[in-house]
Amino acid sequence: MEAQVHVTGYAGTEVETRGNGTVSAFRLACTPRIKTKSGWSDGNTTWIEVACFRTLAQHVAQSVRKGDPVLVVGRLRTNVWEKDGQTHEKLVLEADLVGHDLNRGTSAFRRPPRLTATESQEAVEPPTDETGAAGLSAEERAAQAA
Repeated sequence: MEAQVHVTGYAGTEVETRGNGTVSAFRLACTPRIKTKSGWSDGNTTWIEVACFRTLAQHVAQSVRKGDPVLVVGRLRTNVWEKDGQTHEKLVLEADLVGHDLNRGTSAFRRPPRLTATESQEAVEPPTDETGAAGLSAEERAAQAA
């Protein structure tokens, strides 16, 4: 059984996209507010790498900007690699869900259009014109052409 964690914070970097848009990542900054004798102050910031895959990666790349307050749900992983004879580790949160923290602002949700069987075939081939590249459906492209 794997435990899921829920983390809130701010997108500390712009979202980076890799692998033809199937992987995206950003750094999440979590800074606690601490009450001291003289009032409130910021504690030490914890930085967590957030990795998103497939459809979530595409949606995060289109929706999240540096500075946005976000909520991330996922599994903590430790990435281990070796470089120049030294072992390195990085804590990564593999996201299952990413959303804006609506306690800190508003957001507008847009559902991507559903593809029909013929459109899913078109989606395999890259668009050849600007309207196709903009993500317009076949019906929207036909309406623009008319």
